[in-house]
Amino acid sequence: RRTFSIVRGSRPLHITAVPSGRVFWGEYFDNATRDEVHIYGSADGGMCWDVAYTFPQLAIRHVHNIVHDPWQDCLWVLTGDYGDECRIIRASYDFTNVEVILQGKQQARAVAAVPTEDGLYFTSDTPLEQNFIHRLDRGGTLSCLAPLSSSSIYGCKIGSHLFFSTMVEPSEVNRDCMVRIYAAQANNPQRWESLLSWRKDRWPMKFFQYGNAFLPDGVNPTQYLAVSTVAVESDDMVTSIYWVNP
Repeated sequence: RRTFSIVRGSRPLHITAVPSGRVFWGEYFDNATRDEVHIYGSADGGMCWDVAYTFPQLAIRHVHNIVHDPWQDCLWVLTGDYGDECRIIRASYDFTNVEVILQGKQQARAVAAVPTEDGLYFTSDTPLEQNFIHRLDRGGTLSCLAPLSSSSIYGCKIGSHLFFSTMVEPSEVNRDCMVRIYAAQANNPQRWESLLSWRKDRWPMKFFQYGNAFLPDGVNPTQYLAVSTVAVESDDMVTSIYWVNP
């Protein structure tokens, strides 16, 4: 059943839910003229949608992600793409409190974020400079943990392990032709390894998508990691299931 017709853009990049059952997503569209951008919310499981919050004209380009943080009982809203449009925002569930925590740098241009008990782990998503894995701890201290080979827009936590994937996109800086999965144990976040990789296929990115590895959003209580790869050799449009050791 169709419950909402998206008129700007083709889809949100991510959708999130909170314990009360409310569901949220933010508009993701080209927005060359920097019109106002809406976050939509539903209180009935996605049957009806209302505007939960609006970024005013010229504030941002679009919303990259909204992530539920059960340790701080808040939402993290990630926006892009340039200058002060790049924001990491902490918001209450009803958006009466909206606080910009990081802003104005390409390293704050993020899509993937994974909250844990000790902080918020996120990766940058920029074709303009080197990308990194970061942690914003519960005291507000920002740490740069490890470099990435390219932009990253998906991340998740399985058991005691954190995972982020990279994508192959046009960039003069990030020229790696491999899609990669980086992983670290949550109790040793300074040590990240590239565990899996796929080579971008020969088809043009403009018409056949960037090479990427999709990771599942939300809480996963199992030991299984699902990875869906696109625009790569051998495993294009394939979902692989991996067992993650505890």
